[in-house]
Amino acid sequence: MPNPFVRLLPLIAAIAILSWASAYPVVRIALRDLPPVPLAAMRYSVAAVLAAAWLAWARPPLPAPRDLPRILACGVIGIALYNVLFNSGEVTVSAGAASLLISAAPLMAALIAVATMGETLSRWGWGGSLLSFAGVVLIAQGQIGGIAFGSGATLVFGAAVCGALYTSLQKRLVVRYGALPSISYILLAGALCLLPWLPQALAIMPHAPARCWAAVLELGIFPAAIGYAAWAFVIGHMGAARGAGLLYLLPPATLVLAFVLTGEIPSPRTLIGGAIVMAGVVLTNMYGRARPA
Repeated sequence: MPNPFVRLLPLIAAIAILSWASAYPVVRIALRDLPPVPLAAMRYSVAAVLAAAWLAWARPPLPAPRDLPRILACGVIGIALYNVLFNSGEVTVSAGAASLLISAAPLMAALIAVATMGETLSRWGWGGSLLSFAGVVLIAQGQIGGIAFGSGATLVFGAAVCGALYTSLQKRLVVRYGALPSISYILLAGALCLLPWLPQALAIMPHAPARCWAAVLELGIFPAAIGYAAWAFVIGHMGAARGAGLLYLLPPATLVLAFVLTGEIPSPRTLIGGAIVMAGVVLTNMYGRARPA
């Protein structure tokens, strides 16, 4: 019997993209009242509750002991470290610029595959990679602190590197357990890593304004939970290759939401750098796709 939700695939894809795009400006809003690391801890405690509830309801197979180190590594790198770097970077980096810097993560995932999995890139692939990194440098130079080590832009770029590593690490888990169980286990692992900073967040939240509560709940429910669940459905019915093309909509959606939610207007340098980054990503994905060595 066909899944009735297939007819809603465009809507579900839009929910995934908009959920993830909302994270960039909403993090900026939450950072007005919560420090970067306690914000990450609070956000993923909400996501972990939702993940645990889904696991209790769906009862998927428990992960094998041999996969526990990989799940923990995904939680440390893809959830905890990614969000610590990302939140710290967004203290000074605009939401639009952050989304464009993060959009270089697929290219870094390809480079990781070249370095560790024996894959190669064509000349077009290398050219697209260099083009995208030139765009990253252009965007970073327009942010506070520029490209100096420890600046907001370099922290966000570090988050993009974590995202690329996470993409490589989670593939085996998704193949073995499926997308939703894997993501749920990883969310629990990430929340566990951030647990030491949760008391600080809980001490701040009772005195925080309503906008902070709304921001934390939005971040925990939509980008961290609903966004991943919707994306898993999209990939399951469209395939990873076709679905990946929809991610090109993420930076434009972020720029629009950032303007609506925070009044942020990207600088010409950010827009030009973003266009260069996206051109490099498209060039690499279309003509320089990694192939076995």
